[in-house]
Amino acid sequence: MNNEPSTTLILTMVRVIGLISGTSVDGIDAALVEITGLDLDLKVELLAARTFTYPEYLREQILDCCAGAALSMAQLAALDDAIASEFALAAHQIQVVGADSGAPSNPPAELIGSHGQTVYHQPPNRQGNSGLGEQGRNYLPVLGYTLQLGRGEVIAQLSGIKTVSNFRAADIAVGGHGAPIVPKVDASLLSHPTKHRCIQNLGGIGNVTYLPARQGNWLERVCGWDTGPGNALLDLAVVHLTEGKKTYDQNGSWAASGSKCEALVEKWLNLDFFQTSPPKSTGRELFGVDFLKQCLAQSYAYKLTPADILATLSELTAASIIHSYRNFLPQMPDEVILCGGGSHNLYLKQRLQAGLEPLPVLTTDQLGVSGDFKEAIAVAILAYWRVLGFPGNLPRVTGASKAVKLGNIDLPTTLI
Repeated sequence: MNNEPSTTLILTMVRVIGLISGTSVDGIDAALVEITGLDLDLKVELLAARTFTYPEYLREQILDCCAGAALSMAQLAALDDAIASEFALAAHQIQVVGADSGAPSNPPAELIGSHGQTVYHQPPNRQGNSGLGEQGRNYLPVLGYTLQLGRGEVIAQLSGIKTVSNFRAADIAVGGHGAPIVPKVDASLLSHPTKHRCIQNLGGIGNVTYLPARQGNWLERVCGWDTGPGNALLDLAVVHLTEGKKTYDQNGSWAASGSKCEALVEKWLNLDFFQTSPPKSTGRELFGVDFLKQCLAQSYAYKLTPADILATLSELTAASIIHSYRNFLPQMPDEVILCGGGSHNLYLKQRLQAGLEPLPVLTTDQLGVSGDFKEAIAVAILAYWRVLGFPGNLPRVTGASKAVKLGNIDLPTTLI
């Protein structure tokens, strides 16, 4: 259901819930925010934030789906609805958390932005292949494809709150990658009057937003792209190396005890993805289980220990970011600002700092924006922009032919 909002803009404070589960499938990040303002000129206050873990059986199903497990349509539908139910529960729970932490319960949240759970992402084919199938039918392979489970219709019905979801589809429909979708939010919250900044997200997949100083036609010069692997590849490695006893390397301490293999990092950086100019996006389809298997096979050939393997994979993440900056940025920034779960990985942060010297490497928390929940806050803002009729994408970032409104709007039965 795509219920278009009224054209009347009401400039009052709106309480919005943002929900997202990233590539690492750690759980559902939920943020309850109050937003005032229009387009880029926003005031955003974070009232409550928390990560709600999936039931283990459901997380395993999601990871299997992401890894290419065969599912019947009935199984896919059931998984879609199970994820939506967890997102609706998270929307309820974050309001309880907000009330318990002292945020007034009135007004209640009147809008949910739900990114859902990405299980498949295919960038557009820029080669212009005709895509002619049997009997000359054209299957339009030039367009990308993305699938986020946890449909908004279910969340709206279970929560009783207007819900915006499926944010990436509109950008893909006009030729974009549908990713990254947060750079306009970064521009609103984190741009600076005189400093050029890189906002580097270290989620399951890494992505960067380059923010020129807020002068002149600065918004037209914002750019961004996926830089490559982040936490997802490292987490997969930890699970494999510990036979499932651990799911991540806390603070990067295990990797820090090893020695990186520069020859392997250099070999991996020769992959087409790293050499391709933006716009570009990626996911587990490229940097997932199959890629890890290749990395492990090559690591064993070099007789690397488990700690060496983690150090080398961490170095790939850091080196891919630095390589990306040096080759594709219009100019190096004045400072680099980290966010996402990987910003807690002290070893990864140290490797980035060493490679980016003398640039300062900070976190969004130091600028007043929660690094752990910035993506959830961004989803809330994208939903807010959608109901007010503002475009959410930046064509220079995604490769889309034009700026478009992002997301489908679903109303609970009581509002239809």
